[in-house]
Amino acid sequence: MNQKLWLDGLDGIIPGGVSTTDFSKVINADKNTARKILEELARNHIGRFDGEVMEFDDGDKIKAVMFALEKGIPVDEAAEHLDWKDFEGLTAQILDIKDFAIIRNLILTNPRMEIDVIGIKFGVAMLIDCKHWKRHSQSALEKAVLKQVERTKQYVAKTKGAIAAPAIVTLYQDKVSFINNVPIVPIFQFASFVDEFYGNLEDIETIRTE
Repeated sequence: MNQKLWLDGLDGIIPGGVSTTDFSKVINADKNTARKILEELARNHIGRFDGEVMEFDDGDKIKAVMFALEKGIPVDEAAEHLDWKDFEGLTAQILDIKDFAIIRNLILTNPRMEIDVIGIKFGVAMLIDCKHWKRHSQSALEKAVLKQVERTKQYVAKTKGAIAAPAIVTLYQDKVSFINNVPIVPIFQFASFVDEFYGNLEDIETIRTE
């Protein structure tokens, strides 16, 4: 099965029932090809297929993306087929695979702030702002970094004994870069960044309880 069909198929994974006919229209292929894809997804515990209608649940799209990555599809190409919420889910899923404890959409109060994804391991929290931007300027990234640093300060102030590092994960970017020692990480390099995170902490902005 070629990669384009798998990528197009991600657009057809929505909670609820999807017929083979409708799925074939999404991937612009014949019904037999659509059925083969749906059958393979179902065999891998993604959705429930009765031969004509596929029932998808919340979270199945992220499962399908992870399955696509196992088949060799580049993570940034797969991420293009996600909305912002699913993009956060993919970021959290990568952390989960790396044995991090995960918190999603944490709300802080006074002032009210939301942190997209937190990954905690070895006593250090990585606080991530997910930017599903197709285009971004340097000034927009600088503003995002300032806001994430402020969220991290608030998190640390409200979390006893916390050590935390702010980070930004983006959809489109060539390589890992830094603004004021805060990492800006493209999604296709996020897994390798996580692997090296603790070894590079001395070069990364960290905030701790005073």
